[in-house]
Parts: sequence; C-alpha cells; structure tokens
Amino acid sequence: MSATAAIHAGLRQLGIEQEDARDLYERVTGKRSLREMSDRERQGVVQALRQQGFKPASKGLQGRFAKKLQALWIAGWNLGLVRDRTDAALVSFVRRQTGIDHVRFVHDAADAAKAIEALKAWLSRDGGVDWTRTHGRAWLATEPARIAWAQFAMLLPGATLMGNSQMFADTAGTILGQGQTDLDALTPLQWQAVMSALGKRVRTVRK
Repeated sequence: MSATAAIHAGLRQLGIEQEDARDLYERVTGKRSLREMSDRERQGVVQALRQQGFKPASKGLQGRFAKKLQALWIAGWNLGLVRDRTDAALVSFVRRQTGIDHVRFVHDAADAAKAIEALKAWLSRDGGVDWTRTHGRAWLATEPARIAWAQFAMLLPGATLMGNSQMFADTAGTILGQGQTDLDALTPLQWQAVMSALGKRVRTVRK
C-alpha cells in the first residue's frame, strides 16, 4: 500500500474529515495538500495517523468466513464494544468460540456460525443492533445501516426511528459532505464512512 493510500485508509478508519485532515497535514509537514508533499512527508503523516490509532488492515486474515467475521468485529469496534480491533484479537475470539486455531481454518458453516452468531448477539445485547426488523424503512435492510443507526442511538439516548430519522439523515449527510441525504440511496461505501465517523464519536463517549 502506498503512503497516499494508507493516509486515505487511515482518515476513513479514524473518521477524520477533510478540513481536520488538512490541519493534521499542516501540523506534521507544514503543507495542507498531499500533492505538495514528498514521499517522506507522506510517510510522516501515516505515522501520525498510527499514533492516533490507525491500524492498517492485515493482509494475513484469510478464509471462507474471514470477511464476514472481520466486518462484524469492526462493527463491534465502531460500537465501542471491541477494545482491540486487530486481526489477532479477532482470531483469539474465534478460537474461544469454535476451538479452531485460526480464522483461515474455519471451513465449516456450522463452526463459522458459532463465532458469527456470538458476535451478532454481543452487538445486539450491548450495542443495540436490531438484526431482524426494518420498521418499514428500506435503508434498514442492510447490516451497515443497522449498525450506524445503533451508533446514532448510543449518541442520542432515547432516539426513535419515528422521531429522529431526519436528524440521523442530516448527521449522515454532514459526515459525507452532502446536503439533504436520502438514506435509501446510500452506497455500502458511504455507509462504511458513516459508521467510521460515528465510531470515533462513540468510542470517545464510552471512554
């Protein structure tokens, strides 16, 4: 991964928005644009993001169910439940649930279900994620949207879909740099950005 790609990944992971990113660039290099920087300066920005908690995705986590497990693990991180978002911590969790030494050795659907359902139950019980109902809202049909709504409800105790859906849409729009936002039209990548930004706020509150 190039330094520029790592910076963009770090900004998404930490939920750092554009103007805050430019402030970070200036503190580290004296420049507000990546295009103005040398490769060494960009590496300095990557290091600064690491100091703030950026953990580049591991290339080593593989297996039939790895992607699903990792998505749920990161959801737990963004809900403030998972304290260690690394692949190694996920591998340890899967080992406790299944008795299998590594995610890449989980080949059977029944074994995978033990870890997947344990994660989903945790996110439901302690994170407030509703995995089953959409309450008549098309945008709640996807897991990322359900997680983002649970994050919003953590940040606004007592929030309801009936009373606060528009506020949630406005929050998502602000995160995405949009004006009025149609939640039904958000792409999976956009929901990821919303979850990442809300995750930073949730972790701050839960500390």
